[in-house]
Amino acid sequence: MQTNDFLKQRLISLDVFRGATIAAMILVNNPGSWSTVYPPLLHAEWHGWTFTDLIFPFFLFIVGVAIVYALGRQMEKGVSLAVIYKKIVRRTLILFLLGLFLNGFPYYDLSTLRIPGVLQRIAVCYFFSSVIFLHFKKKGQIGWVFVLLLGYWALMEWIPVPGVGAGSYARGANLSNYIDSILLGSHVWKSSAPWDPEGILSTLPAIATTLIGVLTGSFLKSKRDAKDKSIYMLISGNALFLLGSIWHYWMPVNKQIWTSSYVVLMSGLALIVLGTFYYLIDVRKIQWFTKPFVVYGANAITVFVLSGIVGRLLYIIKFTDQSGKAVTLKTIIYKNLFTSWLSPYNASLAYALCFIALTYLAMWLLYKKKIFIKI
Repeated sequence: MQTNDFLKQRLISLDVFRGATIAAMILVNNPGSWSTVYPPLLHAEWHGWTFTDLIFPFFLFIVGVAIVYALGRQMEKGVSLAVIYKKIVRRTLILFLLGLFLNGFPYYDLSTLRIPGVLQRIAVCYFFSSVIFLHFKKKGQIGWVFVLLLGYWALMEWIPVPGVGAGSYARGANLSNYIDSILLGSHVWKSSAPWDPEGILSTLPAIATTLIGVLTGSFLKSKRDAKDKSIYMLISGNALFLLGSIWHYWMPVNKQIWTSSYVVLMSGLALIVLGTFYYLIDVRKIQWFTKPFVVYGANAITVFVLSGIVGRLLYIIKFTDQSGKAVTLKTIIYKNLFTSWLSPYNASLAYALCFIALTYLAMWLLYKKKIFIKI
């Protein structure tokens, strides 16, 4: 846990970006009803992308930027590499175990417990990106991005899948999904079985997403003029977005198998968003709107875990209605407070927004007491 030190020497635009991203993540994860969700708040069915498909790569990108500030600060203080590695391993293990905790909560059937997940992928990407940041300079980091993206593309294109062949990007009939089905077995997300959207092979390009964040963080810490930094980020972001859009014709943009074109396109959008925030907030000092996002992002992992627990409990806690039928607490709240006066789609959205508001209140109380739970 950290207190006042957390508030010192912050890059406010990054905090706002983090807060907005985690709020969006919780918004799309907690609709009133999955059958009535506005299309932008759902993932693309397979190829292509929606607003929802921005969120996870944005968070990994932010993790990469934060690595530079966190580990760079320790290196500047002369902290030994051994001590830094202990902190990296500790944080990696906690993130991974928190992910497993959420996957099984509150029942833990070890025979089918899902091993991959959002926090697990964050943990793996954080670990390898931190190691690369510590041991490779800028050119080496860029080299790793190329190796991971082009290497993943080559594997998907050239290694044949039994009964399918090589170069397939079809749902459940591609190398990434095939490896998950072989290595993970029953330990995958039930909705996508026998493969997992946060699977093994597709984590390789996800590391590249984080490394692009690392490169951005190093650029932000450079001595260039602040206004020039925002301009370069916007130009680079548009260039990557264009490159990812072009690559889509050879390797489809796809979040569920985290294609290399998806990495490039989403990293471009992340640079555009951060570059815009950086110019408005840190250069122009337009900060009147930032506080709610900073509050929400100050305990990002905490609010993500809390929202996962509360969301699960709302399904688990049940009551018996007048007909003797078991009804979940979520259904009771949703029908009485939302669908009773709103249209189905607006009711579903309103429920998600209220969910964010309640979790924001919890984070505001922590922020007010200057309590920041860091792992």
